[in-house]
Amino acid sequence: MTPDAAPAAPPRPAIVLASGGLDSTTCLAIAKADGYGPVYTMAFDYGQRHRHELAAAERVARHYGVAEHRVVTIDLRQFGRSALTDDALAVPKNRDEAAMAAGVPVTYVPARNTIFLSYALAWAEVLKADDVFVGVNALDYSGYPDCRPEYVAAFQAMARLGTERTNFTVRAPLVHLSKAEIIRLGTGLGIDYGMTHSCYDPIVRGAGSDADVLACGRCDSCLLRKKGFAEAGVPDPTRYA
Repeated sequence: MTPDAAPAAPPRPAIVLASGGLDSTTCLAIAKADGYGPVYTMAFDYGQRHRHELAAAERVARHYGVAEHRVVTIDLRQFGRSALTDDALAVPKNRDEAAMAAGVPVTYVPARNTIFLSYALAWAEVLKADDVFVGVNALDYSGYPDCRPEYVAAFQAMARLGTERTNFTVRAPLVHLSKAEIIRLGTGLGIDYGMTHSCYDPIVRGAGSDADVLACGRCDSCLLRKKGFAEAGVPDPTRYA
């Protein structure tokens, strides 16, 4: 007599905010490894100068076979005040760690994570999902105020009060990890970081689908990425200009 099959595990839908970068890709790998499913990814075309990150986000989503990858188009250029959305402002280059820690940099996009998480929360209500993963980090980061654990906890509390998802949880598994620790964790999960894109000011050669996109190697994001791979003792697969 064949024993009865074990009942199927109930679905654990989750949304991962995807930028195509190192941190969000690690979050996606963690969600999959922890048994969440179906997993959805959400990226944003918000007028960023490093728009090539969207191709990386799609590439990563396809690699992990997510249930749906959605790109939301919004215009944050209308507000400006960020080197990522205002061409009149230059992306800082070759800054040392002391300069990065001196204050909120000009690459900060006002209220960006609040806007992104709000869109994810709306989708979570539709999908009846209680978990949204976000790759914020409070150690090796550029001083953004919306990357702190206190912010994550505050958004989660607001979401539970203002929606039907009373168990809504913002999963920020990387918030207390260094970049090197994140890379070691992701490498252990089998991530190919060559799929990812982190540069704020990429060098683009060519056009269209044939464009060759290289990381500048000098913006804060590139420098933190380089430092992370070096400290992790993992070869950096990034193609720098």
